[in-house]
Amino acid sequence: MKIDLQSFTGPCACGREHRLDVKEISIEAGAILRLPDLFRDGLLEPYGCPLVICDRNTYEAAGRKVLELIKADCICLPPEGLHADNRAVFAVKSQMSGDTDLILAVGSGTVHDVSRYLAGECGIPFVSIPTAASVDGFVSTVAAMTWNGLKITFPAVAPIAVLADTSVFAAAPYRLTASGISDLMGKYTALADWKVSHLVTGEYFCEQICGLEYRAVEAVRECLPDIKDGKPEACEKLMYALLLSGLAMQMAGNSRPASGAEHHVSHLWEMEVINPHTDAYHGEKVSAGLIMCLKEYERMKDAIQSGHCGVKGYAGPELELLRSTFGEKGLLDGILKENTPDPLLEVDADRLKRVLPEIAGIWAELPSSQEVKHMLTKAGCVTDMEGAGVDPALRQLTLTLSPYVRSRLTGMRLGKMLKME
Repeated sequence: MKIDLQSFTGPCACGREHRLDVKEISIEAGAILRLPDLFRDGLLEPYGCPLVICDRNTYEAAGRKVLELIKADCICLPPEGLHADNRAVFAVKSQMSGDTDLILAVGSGTVHDVSRYLAGECGIPFVSIPTAASVDGFVSTVAAMTWNGLKITFPAVAPIAVLADTSVFAAAPYRLTASGISDLMGKYTALADWKVSHLVTGEYFCEQICGLEYRAVEAVRECLPDIKDGKPEACEKLMYALLLSGLAMQMAGNSRPASGAEHHVSHLWEMEVINPHTDAYHGEKVSAGLIMCLKEYERMKDAIQSGHCGVKGYAGPELELLRSTFGEKGLLDGILKENTPDPLLEVDADRLKRVLPEIAGIWAELPSSQEVKHMLTKAGCVTDMEGAGVDPALRQLTLTLSPYVRSRLTGMRLGKMLKME
């Protein structure tokens, strides 16, 4: 399966002209076998000093085969304690040759974030070789990194090509595949957050991009049993949907179509300011956050529709709470910088009051938390804080603090201006 990238580019009714940086995407059994031809007389012909970045697990899954097919240097990282952070970046940089002119990322989310960050920093392209359908960031233009303890999304580069080999990613441990399903289902709240922000502040919004994300989610919902059974064709549909989500981010120019309040929950836990370290995958934390946010949106929707929700003046961020949590980890300055300017300062209270019924309408279109939890449970995905390795006693603190992780308006952030009567 090859994705017709031209169908996603060009002028759009939203007023922008969408463009993509990725030049080729191939999802098929044996996709990595195309590497020699691509280096000989194809897209990769100009590059003579490629570097493979992988970990020991992904080396066995596909890295060894890649190195049999092409001549390249290889940096194989230990998987134990490996995260997309400044330490992993330093570990790779300290071993990189100055002659490297192309990176091949052989792995899943962490390897790709490290690779795209380094490719952007070094001004060189990279190729994506996913070893699991575990995240939607393979073709993203940003790298979600933990940098000195603070969760930061850095501008980076998208791959120039994706070679998603079905025989590799369909054979990945199912927990990784379930994480990909979870990451994709998080688009429900992410898209609702985007719609609400557009309604309240006039933030840029694109119906075409939004529709692309919805089609990706629904395509996967229809074949969840077959994905769980490991059927290659169904796993290809999941990978296709994850890549479509990444293309949506490229089209928008940022992660807005794919990352909202549910991701902010995940990012907060990854910063470990209120919880100890958890070995849960990114998607597992996202789906736990998804269920939590869906329940909150249901609660606020019901209050609006019953006439028991009003708008209150905004008093600014909860500085004492930020000092007692982020401050204890030495992250206060970083979190205050992330929240300057404060996105809630763009919200006009009178306008917010007028559009409350429309906001409730957006939340009413979401699938219920019970429906999503049932669907994720059947797919073998995480649905609660325990599954994400976080103490459920931290639920309210998580909901209060997570909106501060990103300077982005979401329903959860907007809730700080709502009063339930």
